Amino acid sequence: MFTSAVAGLAVATFAASFVEFVEALTIVLAMGMTRSWKSAWVGTVTALLALVVFTAAAGYALANWLPESALQLVVGTLLLIFGLQWLRKAVLRSSGRKALHDEAEEFREQTEAARRAGRESRFGLDWFAFVVSFKGVFLEGVEVVFIVITFGLNAKNMPVAIIGAAAAGIVVLVIGAVAHGPLTRVPENTLKYGVGLLLASFGLYWAVEGLGILTDGGNSIEWPGGDWMLLVLIAAWLLLSRALISALRRPARPAVTAPVARATEEV
Repeated sequence: MFTSAVAGLAVATFAASFVEFVEALTIVLAMGMTRSWKSAWVGTVTALLALVVFTAAAGYALANWLPESALQLVVGTLLLIFGLQWLRKAVLRSSGRKALHDEAEEFREQTEAARRAGRESRFGLDWFAFVVSFKGVFLEGVEVVFIVITFGLNAKNMPVAIIGAAAAGIVVLVIGAVAHGPLTRVPENTLKYGVGLLLASFGLYWAVEGLGILTDGGNSIEWPGGDWMLLVLIAAWLLLSRALISALRRPARPAVTAPVARATEEV
């Protein structure tokens, strides 16, 4: 049944996974274009296989070792912390306190590092390209797995969470293949801001539900309005973040007028 919760789940997992896949693609492209495509792809496939094992172990542990309310509390709290970290960076970037993320600059730094690195071959592979690709894909992939498992288990809808993440991966691969380079035109900073809002909202929603484990019955707490309360939480986080951006925004430096400039030159 298609509900607001299902739609939110699909959008959240797709958007969050899309951002992580874009960053992983940048690393793999940098290694492949400057070092060795074979080594970059082997590193990528190896990381994906490791992620499958990690996903199975983490998913089984969370699904079978924790009661529902405890799962909501633990996972919701982790999602809330994760989301607040993304929101913090988005607020700092939007207010000018932190530089905007630039995928083109990231690609340039990765390619320069690849060119400077020495040549070392192991098992017929360029070891630097293999290791960097493996680490990049695995670390970004762990975040995707975390999002998929936490959203899927708490929403009791793993298929939608998996489909959302898989769709994001396919879209990134297709766009990357067409563009033949990093996805520099993707509004990544805006996406991260939106993902931060979603993660913080879902995290707070589930964490509060999970507080029911502290009651006598141990049952989850029900929000007034049910799943529609998620829209209220998203709006609240958005208003709070905009207020923080306005408070932190650096004032523009006043332009130097012509008379002042001439006076300075005369002195």
